[in-house]
Order: sequence, then structure tokens, then C-alpha cells
Amino acid sequence: MTAATKEKPAAADEGQELTDGFNLIIDALKLNGLTTIYGVPGIPITDFGRMAQASGIRVLSFRHEQNAGYAAAIAGYLTKKPGICLTVSAPGFLNGLTTLAHATTNCFPMILISGSSEREIVDLQQGDYEEMDQLAIAKPLCKAAYRVLHAADIGIGIARAIRSAVSGRPGGVYLDLPAKLFGQVMNAEAGRKSLVKVIDPAPAQIPAPDAIKRALDVLKSARKPLIILGKGAAYAQADEAIKTFVEKSGVPFLPMSMAKGLLPDLHPQCAGAARSTVLKDSDVVVMIGARLNWLLSHGKGKTWGDAPKKFIQIDIEPKEMDSNVEIAAPVVGDIGSCMSALIEAMGKDWVKAPGDWSGAVSAKREENVAKMAPRLMNNNVPMDYHGALGVLRTIIKERPETILVNEGANTLDLARGVIDIYKPRKRLDVGTWGVMGIGMGQAIAAAVETGHKVLAVEGDSAFGFSGMEVETICRYGLPVCVVIFNNNGIYRGTDVNKAGTDPATTVFVAGARYDKMMEAFGGVGVNATSPDELKRAVNAALDSGKPTLINAVIDPAAGSESGRIGNLNPQSALKKK
Repeated sequence: MTAATKEKPAAADEGQELTDGFNLIIDALKLNGLTTIYGVPGIPITDFGRMAQASGIRVLSFRHEQNAGYAAAIAGYLTKKPGICLTVSAPGFLNGLTTLAHATTNCFPMILISGSSEREIVDLQQGDYEEMDQLAIAKPLCKAAYRVLHAADIGIGIARAIRSAVSGRPGGVYLDLPAKLFGQVMNAEAGRKSLVKVIDPAPAQIPAPDAIKRALDVLKSARKPLIILGKGAAYAQADEAIKTFVEKSGVPFLPMSMAKGLLPDLHPQCAGAARSTVLKDSDVVVMIGARLNWLLSHGKGKTWGDAPKKFIQIDIEPKEMDSNVEIAAPVVGDIGSCMSALIEAMGKDWVKAPGDWSGAVSAKREENVAKMAPRLMNNNVPMDYHGALGVLRTIIKERPETILVNEGANTLDLARGVIDIYKPRKRLDVGTWGVMGIGMGQAIAAAVETGHKVLAVEGDSAFGFSGMEVETICRYGLPVCVVIFNNNGIYRGTDVNKAGTDPATTVFVAGARYDKMMEAFGGVGVNATSPDELKRAVNAALDSGKPTLINAVIDPAAGSESGRIGNLNPQSALKKK
């Protein structure tokens, strides 16, 4: 028996089976395999959450809508189905809006569903409870936005939202559900017939044969080729095809942070430890699901050196081509189809990348790894970033199924280079915008969607954006180990306010014990002051699967401002002139 066939309302005519908006929304989601909701209860969606949970949908209640939204967004990335975030109207909707824009920017499929005021009240601005024209506000910040006014249109509305979220380049979708919609009543059989099961929501987009030939002709001409793997390649879940293409080509590859693990970071062709060299010296660059945005210096400038470059770009969105520099060989299509077409066209006689180039990249990689090794093995007290990350690097190597969530400034930038990843979609982080606060939401969703244990490595500042969700982790008993790199501040905990008695703007309470927060909610809290203590605590947490928070005490002077992007701070740039 579906939700739509539950006991009829008291007002039902004798013998007539009725349903309502609540049950139609639930049935539409379940019909399309969307059985997890992340959100915050409140008027007008509290009863909907209760009913969804009673129907068998897993509803996870957060402490803040933004964290629920980050969970939904990364759930979409991990599953290729739209993650669902449910919020109340106006303030709750606005709290979810940041994550909706984040999902769209990062190409994560997500649907933000918010209750709202009635159109007739909003349009006349009559001052309803949490009155706001939410649809108009959401439209510029997402891939698509829809409002459903009638119960009979719920099936179509949810179908349109699903298809919009996952087709082509994925993204965020807003679905506006006015309060009166939930209680609308209609004939149950007509309601069942109005529901839509979305068929092939993300159809394959086959690349043109001419585009494949052009790309391979450009690649054949290369003396120093490079492949860059982006998170779009990881999202595609075309792992074997990507691996086959990379290995058949023999080309060194550079994974962007969330593409790490598509091929293991210790793969002989991985150029992650020689990033500067390969970007500067390469002559042909193959972009697979990656964009030439600020993370790659827009494809120009000092980062890319003086060597002339030709770019081959593989992306499902044709408008992405030539976004910053000329693309010599655009290949438009879904990653899986493009990889299969390239592999087939390469044939059996493909000549691998020049050995002198591959050898030079390998030598530079080994040189840089050797330089870094002693720093990762130190046992300093208080810890520095490298000593602490060296421990976590070993743990992930021993437990490659563990999902690493990572955010912060120094904590993010250094961990990206230090901690090797061995399997696809095992590293989740701040994404294209570099958003802080994704940590606890992503950790919760990763545990829920995959069933794997999660290690969330957080800067103390970044943790502050979502720290209250440790209660959520404890409430649901999730296998999440949170490690906070606590150096008493943002970047460093040593800044001084020379103009007054207030603490400097970047300084936090010295000696804070974040581990006590987890203990307060029934989880395990540990204060680790050395790499050895950190290693023991993390291993114990991952062995037990119990919610754990480790306060890793880091030297307050160990960090550097803004990690590796201090140049984006205008005042920092001024000082350098």
C-alpha cells in the first residue's frame, strides 16, 4: 500500500478513496528512487517530514539548513541522483540558497524543496508569516526553478526537477511548494495516474566522430602531453574507461582535488607531486571533466609558463569551450561516451607519450616526494601540519575505503598534496568556490549514502561553520571521525591587535577543547597533542565506527595566511608590490 492509499480524510465522500499533497509528494519521490531527505523541520513542512519518515523515506534532521544543503549536494555527487534538501520558508529557504548555488557551480545534482507562502498573498505583499517571493530569488542562482500550485501537478513538477538536476551538466534545482498545496485533496486513483517515473533522466550524449579525430590528431602531435582530471570525471563514474584511456595514452595525469583516486595517486603516471612542472612545460593538455577556472589560473599566466599550449577539452557543456583560452579540440559529450569513443579510435597501434617527457615528470615527482618525506615523519610537540598530515596519510593508505572530507585554509591546501587517495570519490572537499562549512554536511551524507567510514579533517575555523552538526552525527550514530587541526585561529593563532584590547580578528580562544563538544552529545572526544597520539585516536575511531572528535593541537604559529591563495587578498597583493 502506497502513501497515497492510506486512510482517507474525514471529509471524504463515502466509498471514494482520496489522497492529498503530502502523500503525492512522498509517492512521487519514492517512485523515482529518492528515498533520503536532508533538512530542518518547521512550519510548513514539519508534518511532511513526519509522514515521509513514516512512509519509509529516511529523513535526517540537521541543526542548520545550510549544512543539510551541503549534505544533499554531495549526496547528488556520490549517487548521480539529485540529493533532496527540505527547508521551511523565507529564512530557512535563504539558508539553503547558498548550498543551491554551490551545487550549481560545482555541477552537483540537488533539489532544494521549500515550503512557501501562497501566491495571492505574496503578490499583494500582505505580510504573511515568512512571506517571500522565493521562486524569483532562487531563479538566478540555480539551473532551474519551479513552483507547484495544484496537487495534480506534483508528479510533473518533481519529474521536471529531477530531469533538470541530472541532465546535461548537473546542477541545483529549486522546487517551491506553497503551504496550501500539502493539504489539497484529490481522487486517489487520479493522483496515482498523475505521478511520473522519469525515464532516462540523463541520456548519453555521444561525441561527434570529427571531434574525436581532431582531439587524437592534436594529441599525436604532442611532445609533452598532460591529462587533467576534474571532479566532473569522478562524477561520471566512468572509472574503468578513464583508466584505460590514461594508461593506453601513456600521458602523465594531474588530478584536481576531488578527482584524486580515479587512478591511485601512487600510479606511475600521476604527476600530482610535479604539478608546477607539468603545467609549465606541457604543450598539449587534455581536460577531462575539468574547467580552466581560477583553480587552474584560467589556463594562462605564470602558472602555465612560456611553452605554447594546445588544449583538448572534454565536457558535456558546449558553452564551457573557449571560456578562458582557445580550445583547439573541443569534444562535447558525456565523459563515459567520450572516453569510449577515444579508446576505440586510438586502435591497437597507438604510440604512447614520449618516454623522455614521462621520465622527466617521474624524476621530478620522485624528487619532490623525497624532499617532503622527512617533514611528514616528524613527531613534533606541538604538532605542525606536516607531522599531523603524515599520520593521516598513512592511515588512509592502510584504509583506502575511508572517505576523506577536507576543509580549511592550510588544512585543506596541505592535505590535498600530502594525503594520497587510492579509489574514486573518496576525497570530498570545498569545491569550485572554496566554500568553508561543507565539512559536517558532507561527512554525514557520505556516511549515509555509502555506508563507509568517514574521516573529516577540518581547520578550526572551517569547523566553526558547521560544528553543531556533531550532535547530528551522534544522534544518528554515524561512523564519522572528525579531526580538528586546532592552532587557535584563522591561518595562525599568533596575530596581535595593536590598537586595542580585543583579540585580533583572526584569533580564537587559546587552548580550546573541541573534543568536549562531542562528549557532550554522547560521542567520543580525544585531545591529541602529538602525531603518535593522533594516530592512535584516529585508528581507534575508525575501528569502532563510533562518532568521534579529535582535537589535534597544532602549533599556533604553524600556518600561513590563506594557505596558497593569499594573493587573492587585495591587501596581501598590495604588500607584495
